[in-house]
Amino acid sequence: MDTGSDLTWVPCGNLSFDCMDCDDHRNNKLMASFSPSYSSSSFRDSCASPFCIDVHSSDNSYDPCTVAGCSLSTLVKANCSRPCPSFAYTYGDGVVVGSLTRDILRVHGSSSPGVTREIPKFCFGCVGSTYREPIGIAGFGKGPLSLPSQLGYLQKGFSHCFVAFKFANNPNISSPLVVGDLAISSKDHLQFTPMLKSPMYPNYYYIGLEGLTVGNSSATKVPLSLREFDSLGNGGMLIDSGTTYTHLPQSLYSQLLSVIQSVIPYPRAKDVEARTGFGLCYKIPCTSNNNSSTIFTDHDDLLLPTITFHFLNNVSLLLPQGNHFYAMGAPSNSTVVKCLLLQSMDDDENEYGPAGVFGSFQQQNVEVVYDLEKERIGFQPMDCASAAASQGLHKT
Repeated sequence: MDTGSDLTWVPCGNLSFDCMDCDDHRNNKLMASFSPSYSSSSFRDSCASPFCIDVHSSDNSYDPCTVAGCSLSTLVKANCSRPCPSFAYTYGDGVVVGSLTRDILRVHGSSSPGVTREIPKFCFGCVGSTYREPIGIAGFGKGPLSLPSQLGYLQKGFSHCFVAFKFANNPNISSPLVVGDLAISSKDHLQFTPMLKSPMYPNYYYIGLEGLTVGNSSATKVPLSLREFDSLGNGGMLIDSGTTYTHLPQSLYSQLLSVIQSVIPYPRAKDVEARTGFGLCYKIPCTSNNNSSTIFTDHDDLLLPTITFHFLNNVSLLLPQGNHFYAMGAPSNSTVVKCLLLQSMDDDENEYGPAGVFGSFQQQNVEVVYDLEKERIGFQPMDCASAAASQGLHKT
């Protein structure tokens, strides 16, 4: 589920799905999860479709049909019916290759789980090969290809509540995701920060960061670029479920590390820092040497300072435990190594695009509400696993 892109795609084709350098299946050929040849309602999108023009990032509506081999006369008459050419859709670190396909999408209602709604001619990517990407993405950006856009909910909104990372490999628990009226109704008790509009990237969601607080220290001021755009449209803080860790400008990141170092008395684990690339890792006393993943107790987290993000409109989000420092392995000799899972923006990212990114790791156990009607984003700390259970998202 990616708020930083529009295209929804699935592993697709009549043969194997080629997944290169992806996290869960290293250089494995997997079976495609969808095969158009087995669906009588599936068909390739047309080269003249606005979705085809969008996925090819073209400002000339004739381009995709020209690539598809349409003649000039059919272009002018707009009656070329050739399929949309294959596309390469790029992400921050990866790319997928596929073709635009349409089929019936069936979605389930929240109030009555047995009730379904069918979306005819839903447009998605039929992807045969990927590089450094997961096994399928649901695009939740503001563009016409996105899932909420095609469902007709871009004027309403959606919400998600990401369960803690410790549940990542548990197939029995899913994170709650709600689209439509139910996602934003009765949510006025949440803290809402305004959604900023980027003239450069209108399909992305931006918020403004005003400050950071470590423990009980005074708030660290942040650059103006994190809450406003320059004349070219650079700046702002992108909120992106498709980026794992929060990224901050180098100067602010360094400042934050200095403040954290000044309040943590434990020894650094510099060997782990060198191996992982994270800026701060510490050897924290722990209460158990059990190798179970459940031993990383709240007590261990209480030995570390809290971090609070201050967004525009006096919104303060205290990161839940486990959202900033995380154990890098099982305890040994009554200590566990925990690293700060925040990163600095890359050097080549400092000059253009967003000034910072609020990533999904810091959104764990937080209900995040995208109220698109009122152009605001709300936050509320929540036990997302319990919320999932109450919504019937646990398998037994």
